Amino acid sequence: MADRSLTAGAQRAISRAEELVRDWAHAELLPAHLLWSLLQEESEAFELLTNAGLTLDELKLCDIWDGQYPVSISDASIASGASEQRSDAPDATTDDATAALADAVTSALAGAMGGSVDTDRNRESGDWQRIILCARYLGGSEKPPAEISTVHLLTALLTESSAVSPLLAQFGVESPVPGSGKTGDDHLEPVAVSFEIDWNAGAVDRTATYRILDASANRLREGLRVVEDFVRFVLDDAHLSRVTKTCRHQLRTVFESLNTQELIASRDTQADVGTTIRTETEGRRGTPFDVATASLKRAQEAARTLEEYSKLLAADRPVTGDSASQQFGQLRYELYTLEKAILTTAASNRQLADRRLYLLLTSELCTGDFEQTLKDAISGGVDIVQLREKAMSDRDLLGMARRVREITRASETLLIMNDRPDLAVLCDADGVHVGQEELAVQEVRRIVGLDRLVGVSTHTIEQARQAVLDGASYLGVGPVFPSQTKAFDEFAGLDFVRAVADEIALPWYPIGGITPGNLLHVTDAGATRAAICAAILQAESPAEMSRYVAEEIRAVAAQRRADLQ
Repeated sequence: MADRSLTAGAQRAISRAEELVRDWAHAELLPAHLLWSLLQEESEAFELLTNAGLTLDELKLCDIWDGQYPVSISDASIASGASEQRSDAPDATTDDATAALADAVTSALAGAMGGSVDTDRNRESGDWQRIILCARYLGGSEKPPAEISTVHLLTALLTESSAVSPLLAQFGVESPVPGSGKTGDDHLEPVAVSFEIDWNAGAVDRTATYRILDASANRLREGLRVVEDFVRFVLDDAHLSRVTKTCRHQLRTVFESLNTQELIASRDTQADVGTTIRTETEGRRGTPFDVATASLKRAQEAARTLEEYSKLLAADRPVTGDSASQQFGQLRYELYTLEKAILTTAASNRQLADRRLYLLLTSELCTGDFEQTLKDAISGGVDIVQLREKAMSDRDLLGMARRVREITRASETLLIMNDRPDLAVLCDADGVHVGQEELAVQEVRRIVGLDRLVGVSTHTIEQARQAVLDGASYLGVGPVFPSQTKAFDEFAGLDFVRAVADEIALPWYPIGGITPGNLLHVTDAGATRAAICAAILQAESPAEMSRYVAEEIRAVAAQRRADLQ
């Protein structure tokens, strides 16, 4: 049951539970198997269970197995004791218990000797499925979503009604995820230890704390500056440059609430043992992108250090609003969002670098044969095709999408489904395009996965900025002019095109009523790509029209590149 959404510990716990069912020849997976497995995995869940006094020996005799008891060759005597303990059940006899034990031991021996076990017996119970679904929900509800850990599994065993939940309550096992339904270090009680650090012990500890904060602040500030230079000079992205600069200003604002004089006084660079430590890979970077990604990670790590160690200063000053630690934590999450936006922008620019002409394909607007029109347009220079059919039944639309997929795949043209992430998966499209009223980017990715493109229609510069931070692969920018495919009360127009050209480095396509007659206005506003519909589909020669538009756009893009060099 390999699953990259599970931590290694959780994966081992689930795999071990599945092995128990096979080894013990049990009929189905139960929550009891998972609880047994968690008690064999040294993890946070194991600590919580053992601190409550729950052990494997306790589980062997508990009535949580739905008539299936943990039996192995070495456990025969324990299982026999369990049988005697259950002998007062209605209609139970010693002979029956002995026979049941013999059957169980025989099955266990068969498994140990390599005998086959009926695979129909190795199935997941309904309780097991609810436990796993609950654990996935707990991890997915975190911000940002977390991998499913043993803590999530234990929480699911506690919160979902099953045979083991009363047992856990009886031993006083408390949920490591109180109230909010979320997990994570911030919600867990600290594990009991045999020592305690007294941070008020003296000036030495205080100075060390300030040295840590000072070094981490410098590391975060420097890392952000390196990242800002990348988005400013390599990506040429004013929006992300502004976001990065805002993060730097947030850092400065938080530090103004601390004792900056003590921070500087604590600094001792000459005695810092870390200044002489180097790794081999630290001195090698292949591209500016490598430099930026390494600096992003360094900044995130520094923010975490600041978040944790600033908690030690909380008693020094009254809390007004969010504490320094909370503000550092918020900054860390903003860095995660910034990292996603930067990496997605860089990746999309590589993937869509030479894909300039985007065709909106609607069968009703084709003056000629639908498939022939598509083939002609692709031969003329169309790089991306979006299938845009609003009135078809799902079955007919999927059939058409599969035909279009065959045609586009033969020419390495990208296929995008409009508004339908489900059909994009079924026809193996390269991506999906959604509007402001459709599913959000993150919701779409839960359906189509992480490898497909997700385009977003934007009508204002605020929407464009947000789509970049949401992780969109490219933007639709418009409507620029009135079109035959969609009615709008207002038009974003060329001013919106200019605004996006000034700010956004993520690939974007102006859309809405673009024709050879107004294409020059669009490129003069800063566009180096275009999305076109009727002008190609209704042309006397879709191939010639596509070729003309593609050549014009590529010439503009080449000139822009030359101007930047």
